Amino acid sequence: MTISVAVSGASGYAGGEVLRLLSGHPNVTIGAITAHSNAGSRLGELQPHLHGLSSRILEDTSVENLAGHDVVFLALPHGASAEIAAQLSEGTVVIDAGADHRLEDPAAWEKFYGSAHAGTWPYGLPELPGQRDALKGAKRIAVPGCYPTSALLALTPGFAAGLLAPDDVVIVSASGTSGAGKAAKVNLIGSEVMGSMSPYGVGGGHRHTPEIEQGLSKAAGESVTVSFTPTLAPMARGILTTATAKVRDGVGVTELRRAWAEAYDDEPFVHLLPEGQWPATKAVMGSNHAVMQLAFDQHTGRVIVTCAIDNLTKGTAGGAVQSMNIALGLDETAGLNFQGVAP
Repeated sequence: MTISVAVSGASGYAGGEVLRLLSGHPNVTIGAITAHSNAGSRLGELQPHLHGLSSRILEDTSVENLAGHDVVFLALPHGASAEIAAQLSEGTVVIDAGADHRLEDPAAWEKFYGSAHAGTWPYGLPELPGQRDALKGAKRIAVPGCYPTSALLALTPGFAAGLLAPDDVVIVSASGTSGAGKAAKVNLIGSEVMGSMSPYGVGGGHRHTPEIEQGLSKAAGESVTVSFTPTLAPMARGILTTATAKVRDGVGVTELRRAWAEAYDDEPFVHLLPEGQWPATKAVMGSNHAVMQLAFDQHTGRVIVTCAIDNLTKGTAGGAVQSMNIALGLDETAGLNFQGVAP
């Protein structure tokens, strides 16, 4: 089975990562490659690591250029995907790597994004309970945010098993600078970032907060309240998330570890590490893998889960390709069978 794929936003980090993965996919032929302000440029000028596609010329991101493909990836800023997606054929698999179709609550969307809600699509995180069934045959898929991917993978097993209390969930994540996109920003230049860490979106203001609450609430079967604080780390890519929640009375480390093991032992890309081994972002760089470890703090009655992913791969493009594979009935791991990079 060979499928034709178009990729928008190809000059950015997310679009470039989608193309990197698709270049090694055994079932994919890459069709239109589009951008907005960089239309007309040679891809190799903007994505020099994509050697096999370096001579391709970026087309304008228009419905006409994206139409006619089996699959369209929209790697666009929030607010830009919905209008284009609405004009593409219902028979086309459209995978939105932006935020436009992730949230189920229109009020939450309007509060955090300040525009009209475009609707909700099946959520492209296959490791969550029931999500593979939701993705099979799907024609529209919303790729999770990078922070929610790590946070939901970290805590969902405990909530799904009824082991965790829904209030007082605290999540702190450190992300590489590529998570902020490719546009030039003073706070992201080397002299500002090197040797320094800084928080942002503090006090419940980060746009991924309602997405994390949405996913954990679905797993728990009740409303979950989350305090989420992102931080910027002096690295190009990767996320290290530390998530904590109160453990219900009578639950101990044995029950906790069993729940996480049962959730992930058969997963190809999500790994609970052996006891005593803790995650590092370097171990998953460039791969679609997530690694995590948990501990039970008996003093406070809390579970602590640390999860590492590559924000551009498992956090964006890898999750998108994995979801495409499921939607089309392909091998779920196709195009994703590679390990991390070391040292």
